[in-house]
Amino acid sequence: MAVIETKNLKKYFGKTHAVDGVDFEVNKGEIFGFLGPNGAGKTTTIRMMMDFIKPDQGEIKILGKDSQKDSVEIKKEVGYLAPLPRLYENLTGKEHIRLISSIRGGEKNAQELIKKFDFDENKKVRTLSSGNRQKLSLILALMDKPKVLILDELTTGLDPILQNAVYNTLLEYRDKGITIFLSSHNLPEVQRICDRAAIIREGKIVAVEEVRELKKKHIFNVNIVFDDKVEAGDFKMKGVEIKEKLDYSLHLVVKGDINTVLAKIAKYKVRDLEIGHAGLEEVFLEFYEDK
Repeated sequence: MAVIETKNLKKYFGKTHAVDGVDFEVNKGEIFGFLGPNGAGKTTTIRMMMDFIKPDQGEIKILGKDSQKDSVEIKKEVGYLAPLPRLYENLTGKEHIRLISSIRGGEKNAQELIKKFDFDENKKVRTLSSGNRQKLSLILALMDKPKVLILDELTTGLDPILQNAVYNTLLEYRDKGITIFLSSHNLPEVQRICDRAAIIREGKIVAVEEVRELKKKHIFNVNIVFDDKVEAGDFKMKGVEIKEKLDYSLHLVVKGDINTVLAKIAKYKVRDLEIGHAGLEEVFLEFYEDK
């Protein structure tokens, strides 16, 4: 059953086609990633889903209801996280929770989230760091366990430990049947927790992928320093490009599964090893530029 559905969604700003014919469906109880580089049309799409701006063409349904005609009713069932949340500077976290609870009618697990995210609810917003503002915004979005979560740039400002806590919470919510729409420019984040993902580029959907397929589209930058001279020919294999070779070091670009390369590296005595993910833009250029 489709909980979120868009059809031929379009939004233009002058000559800029910010969203240009977007179609996708999000099923009940899945985490659906909306993946693309900055400026691809992710936030514009979400703002139309939330009825903050009107589409020039197309339709959006959430929980079977029209996003414009039934906007007020839909918002009662949706938890929303904005990329730059608007908070009241002179209110504490506790006061925000009470305010939103009075509007939406519940704070089923606010205290659980406060503990899980290590958040001090007694501080005024004006004293909070960007990371703690993000924690509060997440608590406000999640606290009444809505039927649908729409999250735009989920982990901005959060350290890795808090990111893990947020990921685990979303997985728990999914297992309880809550539908989660997650916009991100962070490929590893989407691959970690999403079931499927739509890939948007320049306002158009270029693919909708199962995450197990998306995981095959890794690009790794691998730098190795060896104790002894290395033969570059040992690393000539499918999906591996030798970018630079010195007597004692190699810089490789690995597309897809990295385990074959790691097995080859393990046969050498290694002084230093650095593995990094290529940027999302590089992945797009490699796998989606002709779509």
